[in-house]
Amino acid sequence: MTAIALAALSALLFGAMTVFIRVALRAGVTPEAGALLTVLPALGVTAAHAAVRGEWGLPDAWPFLLAGLLAPGLSQILFTFAVRDAGASRASVTVGTAPLFAVAIALVFLDEPLVAGLVLGAALIVAGGILLASERSRPEHFRRAGLLLAVGATLAFATRDSLIRWLGTEATDVDPGLAAFATMLSGTAVAVGFVVSRGARPSRRAAVAFLPAALCYGVSYVLLFEAFYRGRVSVVSPVIATESLWGVTFSWLLLRRHERIGVRLFSGAALVVAGGILIGSFR
Repeated sequence: MTAIALAALSALLFGAMTVFIRVALRAGVTPEAGALLTVLPALGVTAAHAAVRGEWGLPDAWPFLLAGLLAPGLSQILFTFAVRDAGASRASVTVGTAPLFAVAIALVFLDEPLVAGLVLGAALIVAGGILLASERSRPEHFRRAGLLLAVGATLAFATRDSLIRWLGTEATDVDPGLAAFATMLSGTAVAVGFVVSRGARPSRRAAVAFLPAALCYGVSYVLLFEAFYRGRVSVVSPVIATESLWGVTFSWLLLRRHERIGVRLFSGAALVVAGGILIGSFR
């Protein structure tokens, strides 16, 4: 599969994961437990993928262990709280702005080329963000702090994306399956530490509630690494950003009344995705 196809499928699964997280949180599971119960089964998915490919040189993957502290470690914690406070659809749109940050990092540190399409793409993403911030009709559970948490998760995602591309193609010879497993391993350690520090106790019921989100996340994560090993950040990251539209669409299908999804939210998501695609297509 090409990098674009892998990234597109990863985005679809990430959008589905976001909605499944919201469904599990509505069932009463705490976000502290949810963050761990999303990454722990996903760790199993990445381990199985690495095993099938015969990739077990973990000592060589230590740079990816460090990258995993940032994402999925910190990022998944922030993102789970963002979904709780802002909702699945609005958190998805915010995370869709990642191409701005990822491409900016790639321009500075990876010497990727700068072209005129970046400016227009950035303008579209900003316009989408303005539409999201200026919404008047929001669900009762909405908290503006959730958008800030989503921005924090986005920064972590974007930095991780550039690190993956650099480590995978220039700094190491680690295969993508092992790299995905290594980052998920250290990310899971961060989630475990967070749960212990908060005194949360994940239950069997909570694990069952988060299993659909975890499986989507694990497969999405594997596809993400495979995509970044095959294509530039400036191409893959905008395609990944289509998860915003998937997140909003799945929210509309499954959480329509709870999320209060209107034309402005769909329009904001469309602008964010269009901006990300434009950034990628001109690079």
